[in-house]
Parts: sequence; C-alpha cells; structure tokens
Amino acid sequence: MSVGGDERRRLPGLEGPLWRALLVFRFAALGYAAVLMVNNFREYAWPLGGWLIVAAMTVWTAVSSLAYARPERRGWPLLVADLAVAAGCLLASRWIVNPSGLGVGAPTLPMAWVASPVVAWAISGGRRRGAIAAILLSVADVIVRNGFSQATANGPVLMILVGIGVGHIARLAIDAEARLQRAIELEASTRERERLARGIHDSVLQVLALVQRRGTELGGEAAELGRLAGEQESVLRSLVAANSPAPAAAPAVAVIDLRPLLNAYGSAAVTIAAPATPVLLPASVAAEVAAAVGAALDNVERHAGERARAWILLEELADRVTVSVRDDGTGIPDGRLAEAERDGRLGVAQSIRGRIRDLGGSVTVSSARGNGTEVELTVPR
Repeated sequence: MSVGGDERRRLPGLEGPLWRALLVFRFAALGYAAVLMVNNFREYAWPLGGWLIVAAMTVWTAVSSLAYARPERRGWPLLVADLAVAAGCLLASRWIVNPSGLGVGAPTLPMAWVASPVVAWAISGGRRRGAIAAILLSVADVIVRNGFSQATANGPVLMILVGIGVGHIARLAIDAEARLQRAIELEASTRERERLARGIHDSVLQVLALVQRRGTELGGEAAELGRLAGEQESVLRSLVAANSPAPAAAPAVAVIDLRPLLNAYGSAAVTIAAPATPVLLPASVAAEVAAAVGAALDNVERHAGERARAWILLEELADRVTVSVRDDGTGIPDGRLAEAERDGRLGVAQSIRGRIRDLGGSVTVSSARGNGTEVELTVPR
C-alpha cells in the first residue's frame, strides 16, 4: 500500500517524531565529527581546511534543521541541497585528510554526519529513495578512498542499510496511520448509524409494529393497513441493519439528575426504587440510560405477558451507576436474543446494549423461561 503526497500531508502525526529524531542524530553526529577533528587535525594534510569543513557542517546543520521543521519545505530542493552539501564535505576529505589513511579505512571529515541526508530521503520517500541517496554518497566515499576494499566497505554498506531500514519503518508508520484514520472514521460512522437505529427502533418501528398487530386484530381494511405496516417495518429494519456512514454526533456536557427520568416510567405495573439523593450524570449519558431503560420496559410490555410487573432499581456507587430492570414475566427462551438480532429486531442489541456500550458501560441479561428477566445496565462515573 502506498500513501500519496496529499494523504501524507494530512497525516503528520507519525512523520513529526521521525524528523525530530533526524534532528537529534544530525547534531549528535556533528558533535562526534568535531571531537574527531580535535583529536586528528594535526595529522591532516591541510588542518585549516578541516576546520572550515566542520564550520560548514555546523552552519548547514542549523539551516537544514530549521528548514526540515516546516513540512512544506521538505521537498526536492531541500533534499537535493542536503545531499549535495554532505557529498561536498565528504569529497573534501580527499584533499584534507591524509590520503594514505583514507585508503585503509581512516575516518572521513563528516563521519556519521554524512548519513543525515540518507535518513531525510528515507523518511520523505521510503526504502527506494533512501537507498538512492545512500548509493550516491557511497560512490562519493569510494572516490575519496580511491577504490573499494574490505577495509573501506563499512561506510557504504551501513549507509545503504540505514537508507533501506529507515525508509521501510517510515513507510510502515505512515501506512499504519492511514489505516488507523480510516478505521476511526468507519467506527464513528458505525456508532452514528447505531444511534440513529436506536432512535428509529424506539419510535417508528414500534409504531409500525403496533399498527400491524392492531390491524390484524381488527380485520377488514385495518388488516390490509396492518399488512402494509408490517412490510414497511421489515424494510426499515433492513435499512437500519445496513452499513451507511454518517458524521459523528457532538456530545452534551450538562449534568442532570437521573432519577426524574426514570420516575417518568413509574405506573401501576412498574415500581421504581432510587436513592434519596440526586444521581448526577452528564445529560447525554442520563438520557441514553433512561432510553435504554425505556427499551427494556417496552420489551417487558410486549413479551413478558399481559399481567407482568416490572421493578426498576437505581444504585449509585463511587465509580459507577447501575440500573436494574426486573420483571416477573415468562422469561426469554435460550437463543431468542441472537435470533432476534439476526432478524433485524434490535431492541436489546442496539436500543439497550448499543446505548450502554457507547457510554463505556456494560449490560447483563439474566433470564430463564418462566422465571422472568433481569436487565442490569452499568455505566462508569
């Protein structure tokens, strides 16, 4: 997989640390070259020239570091200039350092500093570009040493390995970030789709199911309306289950008491037990928890039996809030929840589990046929 120029400009997250690492390497290599210069300049054929080359390396290190810090400047002009300066400093060793020493592996003036443009080319273009820069500087190294031998092979070989290795790592990092960005966008789209699906399930699908059921009971023209409502319910469920990207929703930040939202569900068939003190949650979290409780109660009304009663228990702990919805109905047969999800009936899968999962919480459903059902919703504080 390759990443184009436009995509690379949109993904500076992993390239930034690589360029900063190059900056550290460039200054460290410059310091090492300066130390060698101090130790060896008395043996050079032209000591003053050695100091001039070290001064030029210092100036270029400062200039190139400032230039590479700006992403828009990391193009061919800067890369070619970087390579040319490094090659020039390397070739200058031929007239400054003792020629006989260079032929047997003596260090050149730039030493490891000459690998800086190789790393820059590798970060900017991957393995191939890094290898090209390394080969060009290796040719300059061979020219300086008057040939290629076992004693002088270490520098060129190491530069080529650096160009290929750094280029490979840079390309892997950039490709990984591109995949991560697409995965994040897909997850956001999926979350929004599920949020919309829960809203549809809580309103439109419930109404269509009611129209279908009541139309069948009444018969006549009402039965035909019920049949049409059933068909539309089936189509809508299929659309809800399909993948369709949408923008992510913005979270609310207000804090409200969860108890009044749950008290609204109280009736002759629903008993509510809650703490005496407010149970404060962000408004968006409280609304989602209350909606999940409403979906659980709707399932009780539809599936637990006509005379089933329900109990809501709200508990507040230091690190979480738990809401339990228990009924004394007929219970859920084994495998029924999985079958309903396959059929596109998303009451538990999305209206309950999906809501709480999006809040970072968990849902536990305990049921046995003939012994009622308990749905426990837990969200973190």
